[in-house]
Amino acid sequence: MLVNGKKMLDKARSERNVIYHFNINNLEWAKIILLKCNELNTPVIIGVSEGAIRYMGGYHVVSNLVKDLIMDLKINIDICLHLDHGSSFESCKKAIDAGFTSVMIDASGLSFEENVKETKKVVCYAHEKNVTVEAELGSVGGMEDDVKASIKLASYDECLRFIKETEIDSFAPAIGTVHGIYKGEVNINYDLITKLRENTSIPLVMHGGSGLSHDILRKAIKCGITKINVNSDIQYVWAEAVRKFITANPEVYDPRKIISSGSSAMDKFIEEKINLLKEEL
Repeated sequence: MLVNGKKMLDKARSERNVIYHFNINNLEWAKIILLKCNELNTPVIIGVSEGAIRYMGGYHVVSNLVKDLIMDLKINIDICLHLDHGSSFESCKKAIDAGFTSVMIDASGLSFEENVKETKKVVCYAHEKNVTVEAELGSVGGMEDDVKASIKLASYDECLRFIKETEIDSFAPAIGTVHGIYKGEVNINYDLITKLRENTSIPLVMHGGSGLSHDILRKAIKCGITKINVNSDIQYVWAEAVRKFITANPEVYDPRKIISSGSSAMDKFIEEKINLLKEEL
């Protein structure tokens, strides 16, 4: 069933477990993620970026697609439909009004005061609609060659202030990760994760979960991470499988066969990711 993120994340936090956030880009991705997580009986957060929403046709298209797949595929696990990196109050409002059950307001590029102001505005509107809010402080890096140049780590004191003043439901502090596949050394601020875990009651989110070793992910979870966002890894797995299929089958022109040729690789990746961390925690 479709739920907001609070119950599943709070439960995972109390059990020192983790909830995966997998991004979707089309019908096939949503279907594969829902079916696999249902098979493994694990709750999941379906993340959708603003770019993916534009590509798929709009907020209502995405919301109805996920809701209808849950119904027609008889999905019986908890599913959270989440706006990933909402750039403004207006974007978050559109997602909430369309039926998303969680939103992320990413005002981390603004000053601390403006970030708090924009986030509080989203929290006020979302909580009235029983929708949960995630926000970010600091700057998670991009896919630049110089990883360090694209990261602005969050400070512990500002994190505490931000959580208290905004009343958000989950928190994504910049801890040294980057979006995309890593091209440089990975330096995670485990001390910050641990201190926030010990001194707050809020689920902590890791953005940039792709490309990290299982040892890094396992340590981050043990320190206090409750939600891990994965997108680029799935894109790479899918793209590699599709390229191999097209090369081996140049006569195929049916888009359904071409697009779905990456499905089994995605399915396998998601299962391995979920099962491995379950076994090691």
